[in-house]
Amino acid sequence: MSTTNGRGNDSKTWFERACRVIPGGVNSPVRAFQAVGGEPLYVVKGSGARITTVEGWELIDFCGSWGPLILGHAREEVVAAIREAAAEGATFGINTPREVEFAELLCSLIPYLEMVRLVSSGTEAVMTALRLARGCTGRQKIIKFDGCYHGHTDCMLVAAGSGLLTGGLSSSAGVSPAVAAEIFVAPYNDLAAVQEIVRREGRDVAAIIVEPVAGNMGLVPPEPGFLAGLRVSADRCGALLIFDEVITGFRFGPTTYGALCGVTPDLTCLGKIIGGGLPVGAVGGRRDLMTRLAPLGPVYQAGTLSGNPVAVAAGLATLRILTREQPYPALERLGAQLAEGLTAAAREQGVALRCARLGGVFTPFFGAGAGRNLAEVKQCDTQRYAAFFRGMLARGCYLAPSQFEVGFISAAHTPEMIADVVRAARELFAAPAPAPSERPA
Repeated sequence: MSTTNGRGNDSKTWFERACRVIPGGVNSPVRAFQAVGGEPLYVVKGSGARITTVEGWELIDFCGSWGPLILGHAREEVVAAIREAAAEGATFGINTPREVEFAELLCSLIPYLEMVRLVSSGTEAVMTALRLARGCTGRQKIIKFDGCYHGHTDCMLVAAGSGLLTGGLSSSAGVSPAVAAEIFVAPYNDLAAVQEIVRREGRDVAAIIVEPVAGNMGLVPPEPGFLAGLRVSADRCGALLIFDEVITGFRFGPTTYGALCGVTPDLTCLGKIIGGGLPVGAVGGRRDLMTRLAPLGPVYQAGTLSGNPVAVAAGLATLRILTREQPYPALERLGAQLAEGLTAAAREQGVALRCARLGGVFTPFFGAGAGRNLAEVKQCDTQRYAAFFRGMLARGCYLAPSQFEVGFISAAHTPEMIADVVRAARELFAAPAPAPSERPA
């Protein structure tokens, strides 16, 4: 580990230093551990499915940088691609062959992607998609879903999930009432609510935007017919359907969830996995829509680091590995092993636990029912989750530090690791809850 001045060899010290120069000591709110208690960790290394903290504690990681690391930490081929690209130049602000190859690969893997514009984050992809929808339709209103998070642009912070949900907020200060008034919010999985909004306000709706699998209020899969019904509702009122696949893109197969489930959106937002651990986002869709972007059309979008050669190199390497190795059946098996193991371990001790899961993505909900929308998942026992998080951390397992986030299994996890995690959970459920200060041994 290197430091700027040689001081500080534990997470507590680093957090104290951070709090003096970074708001809340963190550069993204959920890292602050406010939802689970205790103090946040500082990590110096990741390898495969494990991370190492500044104290030297080794943990099995189920955060995976919140989704990008489907291949695990520091996959050799990805690191080599980053190293090669960086040696040639970190950025140019000029076109490079790699960004063309990357766009071609995305369009070949996603059947309804005819053109794609690269950006630097999922938030930026959503911002561009919404502006494009408004520019193409001449309308201003947007339909979104309670608890879905689409980045931190003003209009998408109305009834948002993720860090805002963890903080107990339904929106954010600094969002003007005029912006909020342009957003209609429906419960996730409630097609009737969307149909009613379309019936009343459809002529003013530019787009319906949705996470096809909700991942920012914990894992909430779409019910049968929900996504197809959104396609019909969008067509009925002349709005565009936008799938925010920043989390789901390439998570369940070597393509988007929309392609896997057979529902075609007009625009798709991508991020996380497509960057291979580096900052990349993308928005893509039909040619007639995408050609409305500048310099071809009147909808302006630009970015100094868009198509950054180092980030694109990491993304290319990652997507090529995914298409070659097809880790998805193994992720399904590991996900089932974890969810079934946690559920059985909880049942043995009379603990009410429902582990929502799809492929290698999961969320343990304590004391929760079916969980088809935000109102239902908010009935879960967040204090019990916080105790579970701390107890599993003390036993060498790093989960999402919030009940309303998802956990990710990577291709670097093994059945033996999952078995170790289930054994740790069984031990935890049979023991008293840990104190907030507990750390791994």
